[in-house]
Amino acid sequence: MTGTVIRAAGGPAVTARSSRCITSAFRAIGWRRAVATRAATLDNYTGVVFQQPFEAAKAELAIVGNTNAAVTSLARVDFHPACESAINEQINIEYTVSYIYHALWAYFDRDNVALPGLAAYFKAGSDEEREHAELLMKYQNSRGGRVVLGPLSVPELDLSSSDKGDALYAMELALSLEKLNFQKLRQLHSVADEHGDASMADFVEGDLLAEQVEAVKKVSEYVSQLRRVGKGLGVFQFDKELAAAVAAAGPA
Repeated sequence: MTGTVIRAAGGPAVTARSSRCITSAFRAIGWRRAVATRAATLDNYTGVVFQQPFEAAKAELAIVGNTNAAVTSLARVDFHPACESAINEQINIEYTVSYIYHALWAYFDRDNVALPGLAAYFKAGSDEEREHAELLMKYQNSRGGRVVLGPLSVPELDLSSSDKGDALYAMELALSLEKLNFQKLRQLHSVADEHGDASMADFVEGDLLAEQVEAVKKVSEYVSQLRRVGKGLGVFQFDKELAAAVAAAGPA
């Protein structure tokens, strides 16, 4: 079946059907030109050549194509060795603080000390710092880094010889450790910023730094309270209230 004939002045005869086809074709050409123009505009901003998409991926393809997975992580992308090293250092710091808190738990749990609230507090603190270490290890693995654990120093604690009393001495030690940890996390964040690692910076801010600020504030309050109550009955009452607070907080 033929369509209606349309004849332009001085031009060849064109059926209505073929006219529609020609119109569609010109629209398709216009669409392709628009896409090409848009791609060229994007190229100016991103540097990615859309007309040759595989060229931009050649460097990463060479890494992915390496079958020696023990040497190169398939997940690693834009992860600077300095960031990897800094995370391993922070893992060691978290484990060190956990180790000291575990020693404090063992001390306050002794029968001739018998301060179960402080024991429970430092046990929960030890567990929490170890969880932070594991969180860092998990992030290290997610970025294609390698977790390297370092040695831990043996805690040298002689709380019973302190003139301040063992409870205040332990809490002041905890405050110094929490502040030190905050400073180390700031340094970790600085390493991420230095190497333009937005993911790592966001991880440190959201998962570690915010919580560390709260920890410093809480331990500061405990130090202030213990300085007020002295070394006798006041510590006993403080320990009872601390035990209740730890129980109410539940697992870290």
